Amino acid sequence: MGYLGEETCKLGFGLMRLPRLEDETIDVPQVSQMVDEFLQAGGTYFDTAWAYGGSEEAIRQALIERHPRESYTIATKNAAWLGPKSAEEAKAQLDVSLERLGTDYVDYYLLHNLGGTRTEFFEKWGMWDWALEQKREGRIRHLGFSFHDNADTLRGVLDRHADDAEFVQLQINYADWEDGSVQSRKVHEVARAYGKPVVIMEPVKGGTLANPPEPVAQVLRAANPERTPVEWALRFAMNTEGLIACLSGMSSIEQMRQNLQTLKGLSPLTQAELEALAAARAKLAELIAVPCTGCHYCMEDCPVSMPISSIMESLNRAALYGTEKGKSNYGFATRDGVKASDCIQCGQCEAACPQHIGIIEQLQDAAQEFE
Repeated sequence: MGYLGEETCKLGFGLMRLPRLEDETIDVPQVSQMVDEFLQAGGTYFDTAWAYGGSEEAIRQALIERHPRESYTIATKNAAWLGPKSAEEAKAQLDVSLERLGTDYVDYYLLHNLGGTRTEFFEKWGMWDWALEQKREGRIRHLGFSFHDNADTLRGVLDRHADDAEFVQLQINYADWEDGSVQSRKVHEVARAYGKPVVIMEPVKGGTLANPPEPVAQVLRAANPERTPVEWALRFAMNTEGLIACLSGMSSIEQMRQNLQTLKGLSPLTQAELEALAAARAKLAELIAVPCTGCHYCMEDCPVSMPISSIMESLNRAALYGTEKGKSNYGFATRDGVKASDCIQCGQCEAACPQHIGIIEQLQDAAQEFE
């Protein structure tokens, strides 16, 4: 995977949700074991980001210091909109990433989470021209961007930067394929129309598709009782045209092994399987309350340090599995004292949310339902 288009394992190791110890530090020994099994199975693509707390340092210890540099590829990202007050601070994120990773170049560098007001940070600070210069200097091998917005917005970005971006990272899963907000199918069609290969993120929608509610699970079991929900989700994503890698944010060695097992039986989806997934998609759309993927961007600058993602998860658990499940999750999420009713409605969370969720209204609903 050192160069775009080479044939290899299409599963990518997403490093956003690494296993953690009781003190919340990343479990580097377990990550090292996961790395070893991933490489042994033919995997090569590791995806981290400047904004993933502790992830770059952990993968340096688990991968970069333990394996030959030519045996894998590293992707990391620049979040110019998240924290920096100037172009110089935004550009310095690459220096920080390279230092954390312990390498003098990255194979894939992404301008992180374009869409909405975030896109303009990269434009006004000249981040595209700067990144191309870093590529010429050899600090970046391939330049692309990750994207959370609609098809028309993606078309606008590619109209300006079709010659700059070599690839696009998109949120694609069977639940969001026809979703009116995420528009997985439409954004994929736009990327392919511009000739861009894709990296897929959120193939199991932040874990929702790994443990779907019983009505959805019934649809999938009826189609194939031997296949797990995770297999259904990954097979859908991995059958996407123009795929570089399908990222799975694995949090345990068990998840790693399950995903690698899915690869062994990978084959094109049949028409009957596509119909089963369409039926599962329709059933899930009836049940899910909030399209949150647990990315935590909404929480980065929250002035009251509210656990927004966990509260959104509580609303979904209530909708999918019953009120008591949601209330139990909410109690744990707010155990440190900050509750949904403490929201001051500043709106920063909604500006940062790649799913365009009306978070303030959802927090009001959570306060009413769980407090």
